[in-house]
Amino acid sequence: MKNLSKSQEEKIQQLRAKRRSFTNEFKTFISRGNVIDLAVGVIIGSAFTSIVNSLVKDIIMPVISLIAGGVDFTKLSITIPNFFGTSDSATIAYGNFLQNVVDFLIIAFVIFLVVRLINNIHDRAEALKKSKTKEEAKKAAAKEDEQIVLLREIRDSLKK
Repeated sequence: MKNLSKSQEEKIQQLRAKRRSFTNEFKTFISRGNVIDLAVGVIIGSAFTSIVNSLVKDIIMPVISLIAGGVDFTKLSITIPNFFGTSDSATIAYGNFLQNVVDFLIIAFVIFLVVRLINNIHDRAEALKKSKTKEEAKKAAAKEDEQIVLLREIRDSLKK
């Protein structure tokens, strides 16, 4: 910086300050709990998605296929001939659509069951915590009552 003018040096200092400010702001942003929670949620959601997809495709869909008489939905389609003179035709693969709808419904149901299970576990834990708190409050009240009775007895004996 020997050959720089004073205004150029000031501009460089301002740029460095802005860079430090930006870096600090980014550090603050990234260290917030919400960003970390979101990242963990995305990662766990991705892993959970593969589990649910495997459950649907490898376990539930074969059973549904047996019940439906061995029909493979993905192969269902309608071929529409081209009425405009060329030999090409259009294929509407409605079986893939049906398969995706069934997959979605099963996945949504499985996620519903898992969330319901987690909520039930959470509710039971809260109920247990509340019952322990109520028991502790009753014990504390009983202990206070014992202390009050004892103090009254002491007071009465001192009056005599």
